[in-house]
Parts: sequence; C-alpha cells; structure tokens
Amino acid sequence: MPWLYFTLKPKHREWAQAWQREVQEELESLETVSLAENCFVAPQANIFAEPGRYMKIGSGSHVAADCFLHGPITIGENCSINRGVTMDGGRQGIVIGNNTRIAANTCIYAFNHGIEADSLIKDQPVSSKGITIGSDVWIGANVSIVDGIRIGDGAVVGMGSVVTRDIEPGSIVAGNPAVPIGCR
Repeated sequence: MPWLYFTLKPKHREWAQAWQREVQEELESLETVSLAENCFVAPQANIFAEPGRYMKIGSGSHVAADCFLHGPITIGENCSINRGVTMDGGRQGIVIGNNTRIAANTCIYAFNHGIEADSLIKDQPVSSKGITIGSDVWIGANVSIVDGIRIGDGAVVGMGSVVTRDIEPGSIVAGNPAVPIGCR
C-alpha cells in the first residue's frame, strides 16, 4: 500500500525517506530512470528502462510491488500504479497524465505482433503505435489496453474491461471490448 507512504507520521517518514532514497538511487544508477522528488517506488517493483527506453515518474506518484514496467514510459504527477500492473512501452511508449489511477493487475502493451498466415508468429514483425492515457483517469482492476489507444482526460474504465478503441474524455466504458456506458 504505497499510498500510505505519503501519510506517515514524522518519525516514520524520516526512516522511510532515507530508505526510499536508496531504492531510487539504485534504480537511477542501473537504468535510464528519472524519478521526481516525493514519489514512491516499492523495492519489489520491476522497472526496466535501458538506453532508448527511458522511464520518467512524476512527483507524488507511486509504483506498488509486483509491477512490471518496461520503458519508454512517462508517468505524470500524483499517479497511482497499483500492485501487479504490467506496462510495456514498445518502441513508441506509454504516456500517462497527472492524477491518474491504475488499479491492480492492469496490462498495458504499446506494441503488437504481426499475424500474417504465411509465416510463423515468432518470425512476424513487431509494430508499436504508443498509448496515451489522459489526466484524472481511473482504470479499474484487471483492465487490458492494446497498442494505439488514446484515453481522454477524466475517463473511467470499468474493472475487467478490454480497451480496443479510443475513449473520449469524461466517458465511462466497460466490457470486452470496452464500450461507453455513461459519462462523468
């Protein structure tokens, strides 16, 4: 529960900030990761951002345990990336606006494999269009988002949905495939 980090009592916060500095310094020394001040990254999060596949995490954001994040990914300020979220930025990347919440076990993949019948899947080319998720978005638990998607500001994606089309700002969507069911 990384959100508790931001509400710690002063005596606990002093210990936690030093510990968090160690975790973040190690990430920044090993990977192409840029962490803003006042963010939290669980030591059990798996973050990979080799050269050319950067990772930027904004101030006040947190990444929970058991996440798998592979850049390029840009996460805005005050975002929650909860337990077990998987994100792979492919070549074009994932961009997440400010104040967005991504619930547990969501999968976001900014790439896709070719599926032509004349060659093996393993030999198919990989494409990447990128994914953009706006500000003030709530993505429910166990959602899947495919490459090329744009989710507008203020949208809500219901638990267990599969997002295969762009989502308009302020829309509430749900289902497989996700379809509009209301507006905020």
